[in-house]
Parts: sequence; C-alpha cells; structure tokens
Amino acid sequence: MKNYLDCFPCFLKQALRIGRIATEDEGKIKKLLDEVGMMFKDIPAENTPPESGMIIHQKVREIIGNHDPYREIKDETTQRALSMYHSLKKQVENSDDRLLTAIRVSVAGNVMDFGVTRDFDLEKDVAQILAMDFALFDYSEFVNCLDQADHVLFIGDNAGECVFDRILIEEMNKPAVYVVRDIPVINDATYDDAVQAGIDRVATIMSSGTKAPGTVLKTCSGEFRTLFSNSGFIISKGQGNYEGLSDEKKPIFFLLKAKCHVIADDIGVEEGDIILKGINVKRNPDENP
Repeated sequence: MKNYLDCFPCFLKQALRIGRIATEDEGKIKKLLDEVGMMFKDIPAENTPPESGMIIHQKVREIIGNHDPYREIKDETTQRALSMYHSLKKQVENSDDRLLTAIRVSVAGNVMDFGVTRDFDLEKDVAQILAMDFALFDYSEFVNCLDQADHVLFIGDNAGECVFDRILIEEMNKPAVYVVRDIPVINDATYDDAVQAGIDRVATIMSSGTKAPGTVLKTCSGEFRTLFSNSGFIISKGQGNYEGLSDEKKPIFFLLKAKCHVIADDIGVEEGDIILKGINVKRNPDENP
C-alpha cells in the first residue's frame, strides 16, 4: 500500500505523542516536529507508510534520545491483557466455533495501537469486537489453508496484543513462528514483549529484522525473507503489516480493525470495521470475493 497524503499528518501526530511521553522539554518537542515536518519533502511518493515511518522514527529516536519511550506503557498493556487471558480462553472453549472465536479474540487485541490513538477502553472494546460481524470474512478460506498447512507464520503487531494472538495460536494447534519487530518502534511488539505475553510457550519467536513499524520485506533479514517465501499459510496482524504486505503475491490472511479512514478506504470497508481478508488464496466459489 502506497503513502496517502493523509498519512503525513498522522506521522506528525505520532511524533508529537512520542515527544509528550518521552520529555517535558517543549523546545525538544518543537525541534522534533520541525525536523519531522522538513523530512516530508524527501520521502519518495512510492514508499509504503511503514517505509516512511522507519525513516521518521529513526529521527524521533535521535532527537528525544530514548530508544523505547513506550516501554512502561507496553508493560502496562501486556499486564492488562494477561489479566483477561483466562476469561477469554473460557469464551473460546465454550463457543460453538472455537477457531472463529479465537480469531475474534486476536482481532480484538488489535485495538491496542498507540500509533493511532491512546484513547481506548480495552475491556469495553474487546467485548464490542467479540460481538461484531466481520466486514470482510474469508473464514472458509482460512480454515482450508490452515488444514493444509504444516506450519503457521504469524506476523504480530503490538505489545499486549500478543496475549490475544497467543489464544489463536493455541487454538490453531500447528507449529508456529511468531514474528516481532527488530527494535522498539511506537508500541510494536519486540522479542521481550512477546515473551512477557507467553508467546514463547506456544511458538518460536523471531525478529523480522526490520526497524519499520510494519513488515517491509526489502528491509527485513534474509532469514525472515526465506521463511516468508517458504510459508504457505501466513497471518498478518494490524494496519502496519497490512500497509507493508498488501501488494505481496503470497497467500496472506490479514486480521485487523480498520482504525483510520485511509486503511478502510484502501481495503474497501468502513472505519471501525473488523477484517479477516485473504489475498492470493483459493476461494470458495459459493462466496463473494
């Protein structure tokens, strides 16, 4: 997915939000916004948003001097998510379709996105999403691909959200590799965040090697690109990964909540909708594409 003009004000908002978290020095925050604003003219139009975000967040780290400003917030959200783990597991176990409910749980965790907003009520939002209908629902394709897969490549998104992904991994009951960011960027999950969520108990954790707030293959490690190329069943969580992978030719299932109108428009849904969208997958002829 290419950059849209609407993405650039969002980058500024992210920079301001990070600046406010990291420091009370108004002069440093003003410098941060000035520097980020001046970078826009040099960002190629063909970049994906995660590619642009990688450049911008490098500048943010240089100016604020804090490589992980969301560290405390990430720890807090992971603990909140862990406190919900057992009740969510019971909902899955007591449901008529355990896999579908586990998918809903995983999508519900996608509300924990500080790149978009800090304004969410985790318990309320999760309950709401668990009761929503999917705007795009390639569930039969998901089930068929999962049945045929010998392993799952699961590309994670945010810290805290990993707990919800863990429930889906447990329900799929296949060997899984769970992919995280190489370094801290916004509140995206790194290796330590995934371990804190208990992902190491259900999957192998690996870094994609990218410093971008999303999966941009040309910036990822050779090890990850090889695994990606050899995987027949890939789950991609969240908006940043959708932005980076939506034009790839591999079979990928995108699980996310559309939290901004740019993403919603690109996918063809409404802002606030939840998505289970497969690309490059064999479709059921009785269902709409």
